[in-house]
Amino acid sequence: MTVATTETVTPHRQAIGGPPTKLRIVLAGGTGQLGRIAARHLHGRGHEVTVLSRGGIIAPWKVVSWDGLHVDDWASELENADVLINLAGRSVNCRYGAHNRRAILESRIESTRLLGETIRQLIHPPRLWMNASTATIYRHALDRPMDEAKGETGGNERDVPASWHFSIDVATRWEETFFAAETPRTRKVALRSAIVMSPEPGGAFDLLLSLVRCGLGGRVASGRQFVSWIHDADFVRALDYLMAHEELEGPVNLASPNPLPNNDFMRSLRAAWGTRVGLPVAKWMLELGAFALRTESELILKSRRVVPGRLVQSGFEFHFPEWQRAAEDLVERWRTARQ
Repeated sequence: MTVATTETVTPHRQAIGGPPTKLRIVLAGGTGQLGRIAARHLHGRGHEVTVLSRGGIIAPWKVVSWDGLHVDDWASELENADVLINLAGRSVNCRYGAHNRRAILESRIESTRLLGETIRQLIHPPRLWMNASTATIYRHALDRPMDEAKGETGGNERDVPASWHFSIDVATRWEETFFAAETPRTRKVALRSAIVMSPEPGGAFDLLLSLVRCGLGGRVASGRQFVSWIHDADFVRALDYLMAHEELEGPVNLASPNPLPNNDFMRSLRAAWGTRVGLPVAKWMLELGAFALRTESELILKSRRVVPGRLVQSGFEFHFPEWQRAAEDLVERWRTARQ
């Protein structure tokens, strides 16, 4: 498909901001766990949601096929859309071998570049483009919190494994591609998200809770490394907030204002489940387990002490700012879903 470059349609645009209104929202990468959470929320709010998907799925919202590499019929969905949310990218929950490294990087860079080139050619492009990024872009931090203004990008730390530099490279190149896109009529927000905690099967919370249920929910390694997280309800509320607040653009941290050390994090999760005992996991045990599960220990060992400076300063109020209450809610929902 060739995207139109001359005035051929009369736009019907919805206002972003003010009273709640029905928006046309295109969601790329809407079939992963985070994409499903976002699509379900936005559809439930009454918005017209179109998901761009690499594989056919059945959903209560519109699903259009795309490969994340080439312009095709899906591009017409962006014409006159109000919001584009790009969450596309291969999962990082894998071993970082050469093949997976290439897939992780290219799936993010190429889909972002493709969307930018497509938007540039539209007559009536989306007013807002929110592109996934990651809180992992900040350095390994035990000493102080990292916000958007004073946070330090990682990659130059001397006290971390060289293999951790790959994640920083992906994050920085991903954002560089996003902000380099020539989209002067489209506001852009990079979603530097911490781990989104949801009770859905296979997610981070489900895996952590499985350790608690098996009696292995103690501290991991030293337990001093910080865990940055955000409750799934606050994640989708932040999306609503960013759509409504047109003054916000650029990088925005999506994380609870209260990251906490792994030791305290696991203690609160054990309390929410109703058990006091949790065997600690030594670093060598984690490395062995990560190898067996085909994932990377960096996901647990890196200290992410990220705080949402811009959201808080602009007036966003978290429903779950503290991990204890968030863990209790997630455990209750996990149990209810499995009854």
